[in-house]
Amino acid sequence: MSTTESDVVGHRLYDLVAALMPPMRSITGNGVRATLDLVRAALPAQVPLTVHEVPTGTPVLDWTIPREWNVAGARLIGPDGRVVLDAADNPLHLLGYSIPMRARMPLAELRHHLYSMPDRPDWVPYRTSYYNDAWGFCLTDRQLAALPDGEYQVEIDTSLTEGSLTYGEIVLPGTSDEEFLVTTHLCHPAMANDNSSGIAVAIELAAALAARTRRYTYRLLFIPGTIGSITWLALNPGVIGRIRHGLVLTGLGDRGAPTYKRSRRGDAIIDRATARALAETGRPHRIVDFSPYGYDERQFCSPGFDLPVGRFGRSQHGEYPEYHTSADNLEFVTPESLADSFSILRRTIEICEADRVWRNTSPYGEPQLGRRGLYRSIGATMNRASIEMGLLWVLNLADGTRGLLDIAERADLPFDAVANAADALAGVGLLVEEPSVAGASASLAAASLAGASAASVVIG
Repeated sequence: MSTTESDVVGHRLYDLVAALMPPMRSITGNGVRATLDLVRAALPAQVPLTVHEVPTGTPVLDWTIPREWNVAGARLIGPDGRVVLDAADNPLHLLGYSIPMRARMPLAELRHHLYSMPDRPDWVPYRTSYYNDAWGFCLTDRQLAALPDGEYQVEIDTSLTEGSLTYGEIVLPGTSDEEFLVTTHLCHPAMANDNSSGIAVAIELAAALAARTRRYTYRLLFIPGTIGSITWLALNPGVIGRIRHGLVLTGLGDRGAPTYKRSRRGDAIIDRATARALAETGRPHRIVDFSPYGYDERQFCSPGFDLPVGRFGRSQHGEYPEYHTSADNLEFVTPESLADSFSILRRTIEICEADRVWRNTSPYGEPQLGRRGLYRSIGATMNRASIEMGLLWVLNLADGTRGLLDIAERADLPFDAVANAADALAGVGLLVEEPSVAGASASLAAASLAGASAASVVIG
């Protein structure tokens, strides 16, 4: 992107992050629906967002869809009758998935339900209790230390009912039914980097993809963490075998270096394409190996699925002090980092789109290139040496078994030099494209789930 374009994109993304922070969202409930309403409003009119509702109690793999949680209000009132904490001021003040509670109790008893960060006395922590019935408030350690003795009034007006889990899905068809999966979680409230930045960048990617010709079919998911990806995998056995590449987006707006976490396979095309896109920036970045700890990549990369899905972000979760605190705010993210993350992701997609397996139609000896005008046809795109070496390497390695990314890595050439050479050679009949081959492990995973059934209500 040009500097001007990057500035425009960065500020658009920053404004989106700000708009996405307020809803009181969790893994279920009206906060998720409100967030998806914001997503729909930010998307171009031609990009359809489908909202799925999966009923409470539905079995999904080894899990069950939990009760739906909603919040009407939550306050802690001090001995003097003044409001000490109000979730309306900051959603982080309420322990996520708190059960309803109305009670009066002394400070000594209340303390068992208060959460703070002694090492960060001015920050409010983010805490949840999804699968255990509990209630509580989160506050700064300075607030906690200043609470006077006396009797406090707890007013937590929440509900846990038979409802549903809600997630959003965008499908942008390509010329192939092979799929590129992009996911981001939407269950964290009031935090900019984790996870409003992922939602915002996914919206921007959807808009950019909708405006271009697509080889792959793109599926973008806005899902609650862990239970959302498990639910999607359980409900979509027929799609799993079509996934060729995938990215989990999270933490895209902080000032840390771009970081990519490889898929479980470690050498999937998405792993190599992202590494090349990062290298092309010429700036510091990190590439880390897969581990079964993190975000939804661990579900997509679980051994039964073993999908080619990596995770892209900046500073890694748990490695920066602002993580899961009120300090993950609009001052923690920048338009520049958001635009940079989007640019790297777009470049990764461009490389995957352009990667093809070709076969040389004249493999016996070197075909005469000059009389076919090949040097002139791509002469304006790069220097002479890159032109010649790109043409020669593609002709030599395009044997029907290697993709362009393989050739670029072997030849140590820029990917575009190889891709442009292949286009030129194909244009004069010296290359033909080989059909892609489905991933065996993904197909086996899909087959094993073909008999699975689960209820899902779709809202267009």
